[in-house]
Amino acid sequence: MLSFFFQIALLWRTMVRGLRQDAEFRALSILLALALIGGTLFYWTVQHWTVLDSLYFCGMTIATIGYGDLAPTGPVSKVFTIAYAILGIGLFASFVGKLVALRMEHHKQQKENRLRDKKDRLDRSRNK
Repeated sequence: MLSFFFQIALLWRTMVRGLRQDAEFRALSILLALALIGGTLFYWTVQHWTVLDSLYFCGMTIATIGYGDLAPTGPVSKVFTIAYAILGIGLFASFVGKLVALRMEHHKQQKENRLRDKKDRLDRSRNK
């Protein structure tokens, strides 16, 4: 359980760092948020689902989970869902890929810093 909270903390720090330092990650985050908001508003108004059900359906669709407990019923909703899934899944995959790349980049920098510090300590001990 402790490992789970540690991983959540790493995810949170990576997201915050990405939002502060990476324009591409910021853009993907904004687009993903807009997709979730837009889809939620669509299903709330057209399907007459609650806001929570609409957001839940959008999240499950974008993450490709799709439990099947909610499904669009009208033809307009079905067509929208097809387009939403195609665009949303690609956007979500790009977001997750960028998040992983940011985490790996940060891990690489930490490793390089540790090696540089170790080398500096060895050089100082040799010069004494």
